[in-house]
Amino acid sequence: MTARVLVEVRGEDAARWRAALAAALPEARFVSSAEREVDYLVTWKPAADVFEHTLVRKAIFNLGAGVDHLLRVPGLPASVPIYRLSDAGMAAQMAEYAVAAVLRAFRGLDRYAASQAAGVWQPQPARERGSFGVGVMGAGVLGRAVLAALRPFGFPLRAYARTARAIEDVHVFGGDDLASFLSGCAVCICLLPATAATRDLFDARTLAWLPRGGHFVNLARGELVVDADLVAALDSGALASATLDVFRTEPLPPDHPFWHHPRVTMTPHVAAITLLRESSEQVAAGIRAVEAGAEPPGRVDRARGY
Repeated sequence: MTARVLVEVRGEDAARWRAALAAALPEARFVSSAEREVDYLVTWKPAADVFEHTLVRKAIFNLGAGVDHLLRVPGLPASVPIYRLSDAGMAAQMAEYAVAAVLRAFRGLDRYAASQAAGVWQPQPARERGSFGVGVMGAGVLGRAVLAALRPFGFPLRAYARTARAIEDVHVFGGDDLASFLSGCAVCICLLPATAATRDLFDARTLAWLPRGGHFVNLARGELVVDADLVAALDSGALASATLDVFRTEPLPPDHPFWHHPRVTMTPHVAAITLLRESSEQVAAGIRAVEAGAEPPGRVDRARGY
């Protein structure tokens, strides 16, 4: 029997996704939302009522690494496995972005930009590389790619992971070691998933565990950060800068203080853009695996939220 696949993507990208997925999986039958039963749902931020009119038999594929939006959809079937994108070209992009943020902090490029704006010629002393610790929160596919990209620069690397693991040339922390981990981060790069346990994780207390003059980089989800507490840490000089690609509300409201804060660098959720061809090929391979009775990568643990 030919697998029936429903692509549920809202907005102007819907047709592009359907075409790319159909090209990557020509043996499947792609159906419309009028179909009451499907074998596979391929989706990104589906409509709230999608499971009221669609019964999914075999699996749900999420067109992104984060599944927090999907897990909140009413009626999400408990017995159907969910698979998320595990890389699909995102790891290289995330590594590029993270390396750029770290090097900007290490070389003091924000200070030089401020000097230029003020018309001041003011060389800064060189920093000691061996004391400039860089920490990555989250040691999954994306986190390990970031750590690997940073390794050639010679910074002391550390990682914080829920599950203890060994990573070459990286000091790995976990469990109750968050304060110890943060205390050695001249730059902290957040790549944690959005779960009940991580929501509002970066508040006044945890931000204070970073060294004075440290740099905070959030490439995960905006819900992990208490915005007012981050602004206060920047205003006081406790933190030198924040590089933010994700926000609680997207697009960011025009009156939000991040827009014009002199110590904030913002980008509109572009650190790792989902790539159409690579993602479609990964989903196609996953559906073929399920059809063959195998287990694709990227299965979501609902209890953990990722």
